[in-house]
Amino acid sequence: MLNMALFGKTALQWRTENPNTDGNIRDMASIEQLVVLSNMESINAVLIHQGLTQSDRLKQLNKIAIQQMKSLFGNKNLNKLKKNFYLKRESI
Repeated sequence: MLNMALFGKTALQWRTENPNTDGNIRDMASIEQLVVLSNMESINAVLIHQGLTQSDRLKQLNKIAIQQMKSLFGNKNLNKLKKNFYLKRESI
């Protein structure tokens, strides 16, 4: 359900659309998407505890994902962190 809220598709749908890609949808995710996904995992647990249905949780999580992605892409400091992350990743 978290993949659906963030990426708009299930892992199976993504694999079907990308049969020649190694890994899964999360392996191909950007840093921003992974941060939002991690946040959504915690929020989903809270929503489950509150008794929300899967449908209601999906709607809430999608709104949160959109809001957080907009916030992260507008953050100039994050771009600096991303640059450093990719430079370190390439040197490994």
